[in-house]
Amino acid sequence: MPGGHSIYVEQCGNPTGIPVVVLHGGPGGGCSPAMRRYFDPQAFRVVLFDQRGCGRSRPFASVNDNTTQDLIADIERIREALGIDRWVVFGGSWGATLSLLYAQAHANRAAYLVLRGVFLMTQAELKWFYGGGAGKFFPDLWQRFIELIPDDEREDLIAAYQRRLFCGNLMEETRHAQRWAGWENALAAMDSAGHVGVGNGSYARAFARLENHYFANAGFLRCDDQIIKDMPEIAHIPGTVVQGRYDMICPPVAAHRLCEAWPRGELRMVPMAGHALSEPGISAELTRATRAIARTPELHGF
Repeated sequence: MPGGHSIYVEQCGNPTGIPVVVLHGGPGGGCSPAMRRYFDPQAFRVVLFDQRGCGRSRPFASVNDNTTQDLIADIERIREALGIDRWVVFGGSWGATLSLLYAQAHANRAAYLVLRGVFLMTQAELKWFYGGGAGKFFPDLWQRFIELIPDDEREDLIAAYQRRLFCGNLMEETRHAQRWAGWENALAAMDSAGHVGVGNGSYARAFARLENHYFANAGFLRCDDQIIKDMPEIAHIPGTVVQGRYDMICPPVAAHRLCEAWPRGELRMVPMAGHALSEPGISAELTRATRAIARTPELHGF
């Protein structure tokens, strides 16, 4: 790939099935085998890949030549290399952001969108999660997140963490990366009970550096609220939006705004669920959406 990146791509399911590309969250999360379970392997040709800098893609944790526009171009390169004309685009959290931006850039290639935990990459959403909004519900976890940052730098925690995540000292970068990842992971699921799981240091460092890099640059979008402003570009594309009612990372107002601006977007609000892909109610609705596509592919552009 341009910029010296090598992208990990895998396929599973039916080679002649309905093609679907899975866009993972983060940025920086990477794909996992669990993401395959939402698709009937007899009905779908499932394409998963690790976005630049994360998972099995290389160079690991690199932010060089790593922008939203680069990722959109990578998706198109993968589609072309696999000989796919149009496909379902499936993504959650940052993956939902990227799904929408990809579809808006290549509206003739996205046949259907399945989105979960909508994140529109707006300053209001970043302020909610990194400016103390969510912290009002989890003051103990919020204190743990901010305590590594001096008082005079806490007005802009994204910038404060950026200075430390890219300081050049591996131990310091990893230490702050684990706090960054821990804050998000602790709020992901309703049943987490505030458990701070961060994974190993290497994963946390890649996740935190990439996420911070994108957030510090406002997602590399041309303006705030770009996705909503560009919804007319994909008004004709059908889609399903699955949203946890108690999502503390990506509050439901974003999903509601999205579907208000999207004539063919159906919002499915899950009553007792947060943000995590693994939550039972979220998983059930996502599976229901893909089964509907498999049953009536002609209704979804295939």
